[in-house]
Amino acid sequence: MIYDTTFPYKPSEHESEKASNSYLMSLVALVAGLPLPIVNLLATFFFYLANRKGTYFVRWHCLQALFSQMALLCMNSFGFWWTISILFDGKKPTNYYFAYLFTIIFFNLLEFISTIYSAVQTRKGIHVQQWFFGSLTNLICKPNDK
Repeated sequence: MIYDTTFPYKPSEHESEKASNSYLMSLVALVAGLPLPIVNLLATFFFYLANRKGTYFVRWHCLQALFSQMALLCMNSFGFWWTISILFDGKKPTNYYFAYLFTIIFFNLLEFISTIYSAVQTRKGIHVQQWFFGSLTNLICKPNDK
């Protein structure tokens, strides 16, 4: 799911710290707004906006963190509103609901672990690409963009 690759240049200590913080931003937001699925995305989005004019290394990792949060937002929102409809509309939970709940718990746990790993490795100056989001980030974020 995650693999280390080489980057066109060796990032400085300051760049590594900012890039690492892009992943940590979603973890901090997780603690602050746990039941609301959009809080993580907003925190990561604002961090990306603040660093979109930064170096390529920082922009690249901010964008990858943002893409991973966008995917989780879709899955978590659906599960959140499905749970609300069960609690307040009197709908009964089905096997499909529990299967979906298990699936989003698994993906959230996987995202949590990969975010921590990415933050630690990026802080060391190692370029980390997540399986799907790294390729998507490569398509959008270019070294000469500013």
